[in-house]
Amino acid sequence: MRIPIAREGYPFILAALLVIIITGILGLFWLEAIFVPLGVFVVAFFRDPERKAPADKNSIVSPADGRVIKVERLKDERFLKSEAQRISIFMNVFNVHVNRAPASCKVRKILYNKGRFFNASLDKASLENEQNALIVEAENGKTFAFNQIAGLIARRIVCYAKEGTKLVRGERFGMIRFGSRVDVYLPKGCKVTVTVGEKVKAGTSILGYWNVR
Repeated sequence: MRIPIAREGYPFILAALLVIIITGILGLFWLEAIFVPLGVFVVAFFRDPERKAPADKNSIVSPADGRVIKVERLKDERFLKSEAQRISIFMNVFNVHVNRAPASCKVRKILYNKGRFFNASLDKASLENEQNALIVEAENGKTFAFNQIAGLIARRIVCYAKEGTKLVRGERFGMIRFGSRVDVYLPKGCKVTVTVGEKVKAGTSILGYWNVR
């Protein structure tokens, strides 16, 4: 049976548990009262529940839990080199932070940029913050991208995928620790169905569809 905790969280959880045990043995109950809630928070932060992607293979799912903060059309010169539709999803510290593939695809290129750490909800975060972009080819042959962006508190982007990796829609491909953002760049012709302010869940919430209906 799989434990619903991301493996990156084990060192933090064990450290918190060790501190709680030591403070309890030493009788430092006032410290224990501080570290127990902290330990609960750490476990909750690294939770990794099972998710089931929608049956409709024409759908594109969210790569992250959080709130949609931007939906826009733009000329994307960085990833798709064409007109695109960008959907930005902001994850706060209480969201599940495991990221999932929006569609079944093959990773063509990974672009990592060691940048700064502005608040991930700001526009300049998508350009200046530390980030890791995956440019991928969907099973239908269309190229799209999704970009993990570190935030003000986040200091660690994790990506399991490598160039050449094949991902299944809804499959885990990484995470970002302690508050962050994921931008999805869809090619012209896709139908986006989410709106700003909408809350989404990785692997299950539908952002849009490949073919306009």
